[in-house]
Amino acid sequence: MAGRGSAAGLLAYGNANEIVKDMALEVLPVVKKTPVLAGVNGTDPFVLMPRFLADLKAMGFSGVQNFPTIGLFDGRMRQSFEETGMSYNLEVEMIAIAHGLDLLTTPYVFNESEAIAMAVAGADIVVAHMGVTTGGTIGATSGKSLDDCVDEIAAIAKAARSVRDDVIVLCHGGPISMPEDARYVLERCAGCHGFYGASSMERLPAEAAIRKQTEDFKALALNAGA
Repeated sequence: MAGRGSAAGLLAYGNANEIVKDMALEVLPVVKKTPVLAGVNGTDPFVLMPRFLADLKAMGFSGVQNFPTIGLFDGRMRQSFEETGMSYNLEVEMIAIAHGLDLLTTPYVFNESEAIAMAVAGADIVVAHMGVTTGGTIGATSGKSLDDCVDEIAAIAKAARSVRDDVIVLCHGGPISMPEDARYVLERCAGCHGFYGASSMERLPAEAAIRKQTEDFKALALNAGA
């Protein structure tokens, strides 16, 4: 948002949970027939999560997702978060609370163990996250191959369904940024039901359309006699 890549949500540039409540005042009054989901920072130590989620439901949100998420960190930084009380398990607990409130739950998962944990927590939809979306002016420039994604998504889907066979599994992120990318994955991964769009739905199409419109205007011949 605000012209920044989604990775900006992982650093202390603002209070993510308060920002989503502020944005609700712009979005919810004009969206009448489409469910709206709230991105919830489940590791926020300054939030009373049951009350916060109840407030989101009362505002009109239909569901939640665990974003910003610790899942996008790995290595030493991820280990530090896990060891100091800011664990991915808090995001699992947030999804469990939301499920208890009858909110739609669509958590990001990054591996098989997280898929199992979210399925146990009651997740309606498990979103296999393949990393920050590539492409465009502010997207990542490195990422997994589509074939890597097929294998990882299949493993995540199998893990989630080892808990509950009614879990919907969607793919998201990394090199899966265009319709043809999603088609490639879906044709090769029987366990994946569809695609969960973010940058690929709101950022990349807008970038292409604005650039094309601007180029078309700039290409107009000038009236030298004006």
